[in-house]
Amino acid sequence: MKLTATALGLCVTTALLAGCGGGGDDPNSKSGGGGDIVDGGTFTMASSADPGNLDPQMGAGSALFAVTQLAYDPLLSVNADSGEIESGLATEWSAEGTDVSLTLADGITCADGTDLTPTVVADNINFVADPANQSPLLGTFLPVGAKATGDDAAGTVALKLTDPAPFVLNGLASLPIVCPDGLKDRKSLAQATNGTGPYELSEAAPGDSYTYSIRDGYTWGPNGATTDEKGMPDTIVVKVIENETTAANLLLSGEINSAQIMGPDAKRLQGAGLFAAETPALIGEQWYNQAEGRPTNDPKVRLALTQALDLDELQKVLTSGTGAAPTTLAAIAPTTCPGDSASGSLPKNDPEAAGALLDEAGWTLGDDGTRTKDGKPLDLVFLYQANAGTGGAAASELAVSQWKEIGVKATAKSQNETTLTGTIFGAGDWDVVWVSLNVNAPDQLVPFLSGPAAPDGTNFASIDNPDYTAGIEAASKTAGVEGCDAWLDAESKLIANADIVPFANNTVRTYGAKAEFETPGNLVPTSIRMMAK
Repeated sequence: MKLTATALGLCVTTALLAGCGGGGDDPNSKSGGGGDIVDGGTFTMASSADPGNLDPQMGAGSALFAVTQLAYDPLLSVNADSGEIESGLATEWSAEGTDVSLTLADGITCADGTDLTPTVVADNINFVADPANQSPLLGTFLPVGAKATGDDAAGTVALKLTDPAPFVLNGLASLPIVCPDGLKDRKSLAQATNGTGPYELSEAAPGDSYTYSIRDGYTWGPNGATTDEKGMPDTIVVKVIENETTAANLLLSGEINSAQIMGPDAKRLQGAGLFAAETPALIGEQWYNQAEGRPTNDPKVRLALTQALDLDELQKVLTSGTGAAPTTLAAIAPTTCPGDSASGSLPKNDPEAAGALLDEAGWTLGDDGTRTKDGKPLDLVFLYQANAGTGGAAASELAVSQWKEIGVKATAKSQNETTLTGTIFGAGDWDVVWVSLNVNAPDQLVPFLSGPAAPDGTNFASIDNPDYTAGIEAASKTAGVEGCDAWLDAESKLIANADIVPFANNTVRTYGAKAEFETPGNLVPTSIRMMAK
């Protein structure tokens, strides 16, 4: 499987492998801002990476998800305060057992003027559902085995599932719908848009910027949002700015209107009184490459590497002291299953035990302080994302030094989203990676934590944990939040086995200059209001 070079927004973010499905009132605290609303104008938002191929159903990256919201709509939305399902393209819905029914709003049109029909919606679902198409959204936002039919006369779409899916409606709130011409010619979607969203792409300059123009007559946004609202910009420009300090400077000078800033530059923006929309997110998450031939294929090595780390200290360094220990793997608000699968499951910091485990695994400590096995040194390729800023660099150096203390050599390499995604889903030359998958329902993580390994699937770490697999099978049989205890228990099996190591949560802030907006995961385009100051 080839994902677009961004991901992980997954709603996969490497910075924020993406938040999913927003709508309704934003519960996240906001500061700064103020002033009179100004109608029209241009809203310029920074993106830390180029979204690459713009086909919204063939990537799971944060940069792609951010721009997808502008031109494409999902069938449903999620109220960011209550977590309740609300309308999107569909105004009525039901999910009972293996049957899902949706009634589309009247008068939905594509940017090219064609009508969106139930048959087209069903074609979208069936495209994603077909394993041959290798959409990374299958199993994440759409249950495997789902089949859809559309009734154009009744205005309804029916989904038949192979098994009950407890959070199927939440998944549909993140599944973008493509219009007919885009379905007929997928290649045309690489650098153009063909959707029903509030904006449409008018100019693309890959590597630099993407310009979107507002659509008149748009009335079917999340929970009935429209483009006929005072203060919405006529034009949105997505500008690729990889360096956080540069983005912060442009915010302060008024040259851009929004940027997500997580590093020390945030203090300058807070001091300047800029508006900020806040989203809780998992920003520190460690994965091991369990593919055959990698040293981290050995569970003793994975556990030893985990025990060697002081995760509390790593969290403080990564977040500059503003974060907290994570509790669940699905952290984007409103999370469907609040609770704690992490704190009691994470292996404890114990360098002495870590060294003993490596001894058991055959990695012998030499006179030079480095461990070897069969004449080969324990030398790890350790990757982290470039836009983690100075905190990411400092935390990675700390991890390398703590591994060195037990005789492990690790080379930390910073990569941008495009390169990092290509490495973990494609080339596979890595042993440890820091990349955070942010979703709001635990079932959305299943294809990343089990199933076919990359490049045949989205399980990029080649995880094979029978206890997790059995746990999610049991959890999936219970509808909705009633199965949350089972989902959290399944997560704890992964964490205890050091298959995945969550170590830092933080509040991710998207700052605004002369603009206000909502960010339950991603910036919601219909929430943007241009301000006089």
